[in-house]
Parts: sequence; C-alpha cells; structure tokens
Amino acid sequence: MTEIIKVEHLKKNFGKFEALKDVSFTVDSGEVVGFIGPNGSGKSTTIRTLLGIIRKDGGTAQIFGQDVWKDSLAIHQRLSYVPGDVSLWGNLTGGAIIDFFMKLHGKGDYAKKEYLIDRFELDPKKKAKNYSKGNRQKVGLIAALSVDSDLYLLDEPTAGLDPLMEAVFQEEVQKLKQEGKSILLSSHILSEVERLADRVVIIRQGKVVEEGSLKELRHLTRSVITLETRNDSSSLENLEGVHDFTRQGNEVRFSADSNQLDGILAEAARLGVKKIESVPPTLEDLFMRHYKG
Repeated sequence: MTEIIKVEHLKKNFGKFEALKDVSFTVDSGEVVGFIGPNGSGKSTTIRTLLGIIRKDGGTAQIFGQDVWKDSLAIHQRLSYVPGDVSLWGNLTGGAIIDFFMKLHGKGDYAKKEYLIDRFELDPKKKAKNYSKGNRQKVGLIAALSVDSDLYLLDEPTAGLDPLMEAVFQEEVQKLKQEGKSILLSSHILSEVERLADRVVIIRQGKVVEEGSLKELRHLTRSVITLETRNDSSSLENLEGVHDFTRQGNEVRFSADSNQLDGILAEAARLGVKKIESVPPTLEDLFMRHYKG
C-alpha cells in the first residue's frame, strides 16, 4: 500500500520543553488511523507539524512523499483539516464561510455542501458570532468534507457536537473510507476511534508507546471472563493470570491475561462449564493502561 503519511523519529522542542521526543508512524492509502493520548501528549503538536504550521527540530515528516515544511503549499492542495476548536469570522454567515473555504481549496462540491448542511442540521444564514461551539464545529466539518481531498487530518473534530451529530460524522467518515481516502483521526471519544480506525497509534509524553490494529493490540491487556461451573470454582482464583476475582455461588467473574488463557480454560473445563462469557479488552482499556502508566 502507498504511504500517505510517513513520520520517523519526529522531535519538537519549545524552549527546554520536549513536546515531541520520538514520534514514528505511518498512514497508508485508504486507511483510518486513530491518534490518541492524554492531554499534553503531543497529538496536536504532531498534527500542526504535519500541516507545516510549526517546524520540526528533528526526524522526518512526509505527506504524499513530500516534506511537510518545504512542500506545504503543494500538500495542502490535497488535504482537508479540522481543528478541535474552529475559529470563524463573526460577521460572516456560516454558509459564506463554508463557500470561502471551498474556493480557497479549489475542489469544492457544492451539491455535497448542501447535502452536509442538511445532514448536520446547520443554519447557514446565521452569523458565526451567534453560533454555539457545536455549530462552529459543524462549519469546519462541512467545509472540510465538501472538498475532494486525498487526506483528512481531523484533530478532535467532534468537540462540542451532540451524540446525534457525532453519529452523522462517523457515517460520513465511513463513506470517505469506502472511497479510498486516508484519515488521521485524533479524538478523545475512544468508542469513535474504535468504530472507525483500522489502526491505532497511542502517544504519551511525546513518544509513541503503542501502535497496531485493535486485534494486534488486544493481547496487551486483559479480557473479562464470566464463568459458571458445576463444581466449586474457588481454585480458579489462585491461577496465574487471574485478576480481580469475584465469586457468587458457582458463578465467578475475573480479568485474565491473554497469554494465560489456555491454563485457565483447562481448569474451568475440569470443573465443568455451564456458562462462559468473554468480553475482549476495549480501546479504553488499552488507553488507560498507558494513561495510568
């Protein structure tokens, strides 16, 4: 697959503060990559570096095979960007601002703009100074999604949106994915990333600490198992890999290390299994594993 974004050992300092210490990841064509981490981890700094807004202090960063700083003008002709806090011209209407952004980009689809205005339930005749944060965010999203780009950089794009509009956003991202577009999605809504992303990059304190598909990363944390046995199940509590064990009668609930499941299930089978339920770890589990650190 073609690498749309390629970042290797990216570094950025603000004075003595190391905002980015060592960031490496890729985004391939037609791929949605979730970019997550706690506040201050370096997500927005990375995205601003990719946009050519700030200059890196080390490493390499390329989009479409071009340097993000030297070739930023050419790169911007093929990408769309939505920040987490959209600033608008207060005396212009939302519709006028969307039209302006589309003309600046040059690849606007005005039929799609009207469709998205309807989908996001935006009043385009209202002046921007009268918009709520959620409506300002809708303007940014509609402007970005109304142009035909090869890459979409979305930095907390649903900040301020209600759950219904979040669902609309997710549906539109799925459509872009089906069209073969590439998307880097930074979001605090982990269920959103889990639903949309092909791969996840977790950043913490300026370093990438985990990267891979959810399937690849789930072995790093524990599944939650609920089990009912015919015989006394107390022996399960002392098995290697069993954590947070609770028991009510012959029904037990515990979290289990993935690499110890063979032994745990063998003991459960010896006790006689009446019911078993296993819930795989979520993206939130993976995130919190690094957040707690």
